[in-house]
Amino acid sequence: MAATLKLLKPLGYQVFCSPFAYSATQSVAYWNMRSSTPPQGQDAAKQVENICSTSSSWRILTTSSAPLGVEFSKASASKASTLQPDSPSTVRVEEDVEVFDSFEDPRAFLQLRPEYQLHSYNRSETGQPLSAAEGELILHEITVFQNNLQPQVITDYFCKLSFLPAEHHPVLLSSTSFTLLCQLSVKNIQLFDTPDLISILKAFVRLEIPHSHPMLDAYETKFCHQVWEMSLDQLLLVADLWRNLGRRVPRFLKIFFSYLNFHWKDLSLPQLIHLIYIIGESRQVPQDLMQKLESLILKYIDLINLEEVGTVCLGFFKSSSSLSEFVMRKIGDLACADMQHLSSYALVNILKMFRFTHVDHVNFMKQFGQIAPQRIPSIGVQGVMHLTLACSALRILDEGVMNAVAASLPPRVAHCRSKDVAKILWSFGTLNYKPPNTEDFYSSLINEVHRKMPEFNQYPEHLLTCLLGLAFSEYFPVELINFALSPGFVRLAQERSKFELTKELCTLDGTVGVECPNYRGNRLNSHLQQEGSEMLWNLARKDMNSKPEFLEALFLLETVLGGPQYIKHHMILPHTRSSDLEVQLDVNMKPLPFNREATSTEDVAKLRLKHVGVSLTDNLMNQLLKGKSRRHFRGKIESEKKAAIHLRGSLCNVTGRLEAIEMADLCPPAHLQAQVKLAIQLTNKNQYCYGSRHLLGLHNMKRRQLIRLGYRVVELSHWEWLPLLKRTRSEKLAFLHEKVFTSAL
Repeated sequence: MAATLKLLKPLGYQVFCSPFAYSATQSVAYWNMRSSTPPQGQDAAKQVENICSTSSSWRILTTSSAPLGVEFSKASASKASTLQPDSPSTVRVEEDVEVFDSFEDPRAFLQLRPEYQLHSYNRSETGQPLSAAEGELILHEITVFQNNLQPQVITDYFCKLSFLPAEHHPVLLSSTSFTLLCQLSVKNIQLFDTPDLISILKAFVRLEIPHSHPMLDAYETKFCHQVWEMSLDQLLLVADLWRNLGRRVPRFLKIFFSYLNFHWKDLSLPQLIHLIYIIGESRQVPQDLMQKLESLILKYIDLINLEEVGTVCLGFFKSSSSLSEFVMRKIGDLACADMQHLSSYALVNILKMFRFTHVDHVNFMKQFGQIAPQRIPSIGVQGVMHLTLACSALRILDEGVMNAVAASLPPRVAHCRSKDVAKILWSFGTLNYKPPNTEDFYSSLINEVHRKMPEFNQYPEHLLTCLLGLAFSEYFPVELINFALSPGFVRLAQERSKFELTKELCTLDGTVGVECPNYRGNRLNSHLQQEGSEMLWNLARKDMNSKPEFLEALFLLETVLGGPQYIKHHMILPHTRSSDLEVQLDVNMKPLPFNREATSTEDVAKLRLKHVGVSLTDNLMNQLLKGKSRRHFRGKIESEKKAAIHLRGSLCNVTGRLEAIEMADLCPPAHLQAQVKLAIQLTNKNQYCYGSRHLLGLHNMKRRQLIRLGYRVVELSHWEWLPLLKRTRSEKLAFLHEKVFTSAL
């Protein structure tokens, strides 16, 4: 049956704010703390000198010369006029499952133990409030006594000013007196001790100093010099303060991690969990240090809180650091012991790590399948995406979970990012599963793909993921396919994506070629098709040739069929990323020697003589090949002619597809054509859903396409073939003979 081309029109849409992920206890999102890496200067001392001496730095720091008191009064009046009793700011915003605070939510573990307060910054920390008048007085003193301010006084001024009401902070940061205080702090930075530096950094956090502020370079350099003189609590606190400022500090962290290589055994449980959080947020860490931290996790495993387990998993996941199967099973056991009380946020993070390590904890996934359907409606779409993606990566098809995902998404699909849509479509396609509300589910997601088109310019890989997931499920939105295969988008995908997308482009293009015969849109050029095919064949050949079970099957099939010329190991459909063993049979169900690569020219004569049992004389060969004879030899070769008739029949069966000139005179063209084409596939468990015989999407699509092209798929399943490897050779040959010739009937 021909594939259905579905032309889907993008619908009008509404823009939604805060399309975040998980259910949150707070409804107001904080400032997104993601930041870019600050510009790197020369050495640390030179940076401090430049900040102290270059006049351009002062121009950056100085943006206003208005009197502070006047500006404070204006700010207060503005605040009072905007906050009316009935204004939205005074009304409690209802909790929204889509609201996720990407900064605060991962830090929830810091509330679990009082020890965390020793080495983390608490936003709710309060101090002596400072009035606008008191703030104006301090700034005046800075101007008057600037040449006589001691380091302790500078520290005290920063701390006091940071407790001004938040609405006054923008005015403060733009004042010339505060700029002068920053200059003086940099000038005297070598005189500050560690507690003073930490106090100033806390003040910067409270004042929300921009992460790109030039004076922060000097403070990062100073902390780099202080690392080996600080305690673990102080180092963790400083790293946490940099995180609160939203500033990446790779130099400081590199030295900090070097310090930890000598002191990692001294980490307490709260210090360990906090450190893993910091590592995850910074996305950088030496892998040898992570191995040491893993041993500490095992040491404390029985003391770790379930929410802390989620923090550990997220930190390792974000830093692309693996955990051993043993540790992952321990984590799974912990979660199973009390999964009902495990927060959805921690549950998602644990699943991320199971996905990353590919550990199959059966009991964990079983319990997850029991609680997930009830939780999914209260989990944001980003969290739902991660749950679904974990199931597909682990090949676990739980219909209850998938149905709950499919039912919950259509009403809130507008909250999805392009990444969420892509991963969800990929997951359903990979698991080869269509939920009860298939049409509604796919229609809403495909419409959302149309709405997300602007995002694909930045993330082209997401569009290809969407279309491949849809193709697995036999959905082919032609407008999107035509765009994805256009020269402009192909160039964009190759140049702008951080991923190598040639394989994805070739899989999509090849699939359209087979399953959409009426498609007349864009296709890949022949050069890219050839490049992709060669890349995929090299990968597949290397993979299969490393498997002893495959090599034995190939060798024994050559024996069953009569030689290597009767079987060919190649990719019938290169875009499907796996190879096949092709066999062709003639009208009499005899194998044809179609594999010319395995049959050399000098072997042609030997092939003709195989299993015939007739001696060929020179005269008989002359008679057969040239069609001439002499009268006085007629009687002598009469019996040889009869033998030639038998030989011709045998040659037609054995060498039907050979294109040797001599054979063309012996075998009529009709006998050369293969009547049955077999695609023999040696499967493994990774091509099926976990613990079942349900094919995954890519492999199901491949079989669908092979059948469309006229092949009969013969499966040497792993549950049949692997046990046979321990049996006798004759039993293996009998099994393969039956598979090949029974399938052909």
